Parts: sequence; C-alpha cells; structure tokens
Amino acid sequence: MIVLANFKNKIIFKEAHIFLGFFFLFFSCSSPGSISEITGNTMGTTYTIKINPEISNVASTKLKTSIDSLLIDLNKTLSTWDSSSEVSRFNNSSSLSGFSVSNDFMNVLKCSQKISSQTDGYFDVTIFDLMSFWGFGPFPGGKPTQLENIKTILNHTGYKLLKLEQKVYKLNSLLKIDFNAIAKGYGVDKVFQFIMDQGLDNIFVEIGGEVRAQGISSRGNTWTIGVEDPTLTKQSKTPFAAVIELDGNSMATSGNYRNYIEYNGETLGHTINPQIGYPINSNVLSVTTFAQSCMVADAWATALMTMEYRKGVEYLKKVGGVSALWVLNDNGIRKIRRFGEIKILDSIYTTTD
Repeated sequence: MIVLANFKNKIIFKEAHIFLGFFFLFFSCSSPGSISEITGNTMGTTYTIKINPEISNVASTKLKTSIDSLLIDLNKTLSTWDSSSEVSRFNNSSSLSGFSVSNDFMNVLKCSQKISSQTDGYFDVTIFDLMSFWGFGPFPGGKPTQLENIKTILNHTGYKLLKLEQKVYKLNSLLKIDFNAIAKGYGVDKVFQFIMDQGLDNIFVEIGGEVRAQGISSRGNTWTIGVEDPTLTKQSKTPFAAVIELDGNSMATSGNYRNYIEYNGETLGHTINPQIGYPINSNVLSVTTFAQSCMVADAWATALMTMEYRKGVEYLKKVGGVSALWVLNDNGIRKIRRFGEIKILDSIYTTTD
C-alpha cells in the first residue's frame, strides 16, 4: 500500500505485504553523534536512513529534501491510494490499445512479471480487485458475501493478461494493478542508489520494514537487524524471533498476523493466493527474504507467504539469488527454517536448514 498524504488509522498492507515494525535496527552508537539519521513519512508508513560517519546538518537537510522529492514522485507513479497517480489512471482505463508508462512504472512491472513467471503466478500484481473483494486496499468491498464473484474476478486477473513491449497492453479491459507488494522495496532501492551516488557507502535504508544496508555502523560492525516475533505478547522476553547480520544485501518480511479480517468465525490474513482468489491458510507465520535488490526481496516475501514452506524452498532452488527465513507453527511449536546464506546471530526458536 502506498499513501503519502492521507494516512489511514489502520494501515493496510499487501497481498500480501509487509508491515511497519517487522524490522528493528539494533543500533547502539559508540558516541551519540557518530551517525546521521534522516526520518520521514512516505507510502503510508515511515522511512529511516542512517549514514556512518555523520554528515553535516546542511548536507543532511539537503539530502532529506532530495529523498522526499524522490519518494513523492514515486508515490505519484505507483500509489493506488492516489486517484491521479499513474497506476490509478492505468486501472481506470478500459483501453486495450496500450499505455505509454514512465521508467519507474515499467521497471517495477518488468520485475513483477519476471517473479510472477518464476513463481507460476503465486506472485501477481493484477490482484487489485481480489484485494478489494476481501476488504483490503483503498476501495475495500466490505465483508465478502457472494463468493461466487471470485470466479468472475479471476477472469480478469492474472499476469498473463499483461503484455509488455514499448507500451503496456491490457489483454482484458477490466484488469487492474496493485503494486503494494513490491513498491516499498523499489522505493528502498531508489533511495539507496541515490545516496550511494552522493559518495556515501556506509548506509542503512528502511521504508516500512523493508531494508537495504551496506558497510558498517558506528560500532565498526555490519548492520544488525531483528526480525519481529509473529507471536509477540506482553509476556515475551524479547520482541525478536531472530537477529540477522545484514551486509550489502536487502531484507523484506511478509506475514498475516497484523492485518486480517474475520469471516464466518475464521481469521483470514491479507495474503491472497492469486491462483484461486482466496486468502491463504497455512502454518507459515512470516517469511523474511534476502536478495541484492530490495524490490526482489519484497516480491519474494509475498510470494512465499502464499505457499507452503517446502514448496517455497523448491521455487528458491530454481531461481537462485534469494534466501529466506520462515517462522512456522508446527503443531503449536514455533520453529525457524532457513534456506540460503543467512547469518543468524541469535534466535529464540530452533533453527534448521
């Protein structure tokens, strides 16, 4: 979900999607002023940037102005919560003659289509109407009653109903796009690259829980991130399921425990399986993914939430370049499963590969 100006009391996230607060930065400065920190609001959530060593106040202010401008422009492209955004104009048109789109729109859509193909449609940005039907997104349909309408929606849902050439073509006039499952990751990548272009290289960028980090913190170590425990309670001794070392990589998490609806006495998460049109029901509590690109990590976190753990592992073996950490509910026992090179410094649950 992307919102810039009109924040909602209830933040609705993706498809899947990610939640503000999934990630906490373990950061204990060796001296109070040793780093620069820039914060702000964007995409219906917040962003945090940390730069080591500290830059001047003048440089920090100029950098924040440029970053805010970049994120505002991105919001005007990818936000379905903005009725005048580029994606909203695309969604509101029934034309089949093709759309000339911006570079940002095309970049995100190309990545989305690639991951849709790699996952056989478990990741799919054409689920706008499905999300609305189940009560999520900018135009929630209320409590779902007529489930037979899902078949009708599926007729104009599916990544194969998009054709990308010089223009973007709808193959069904009713098709609509929701970039919520990938937009924040793309925003992280854009901001990260912009800061790198300024000659800064020890940096940490986070938007709504999506993270990309490089270099070292003020402690002289690589950046350390905590993954929130999906079963967190007031009695919990720690809010973290695991502590991860992140160096030159991106990290994103998806889960269902913060955003859900009640339906016929059952709790349904906001992660929709695009293949069947229904919210998923599995023992996967959350998935944290790691990749070079935060956009890629963001999309894969959503994709893996829509499938069982073992199926997710099989898909990751085929694609390469993506690692993952699952928090599972195994008959009431919480466990962590890991695929790929992930440096876990600490964990409250048993961890196996």
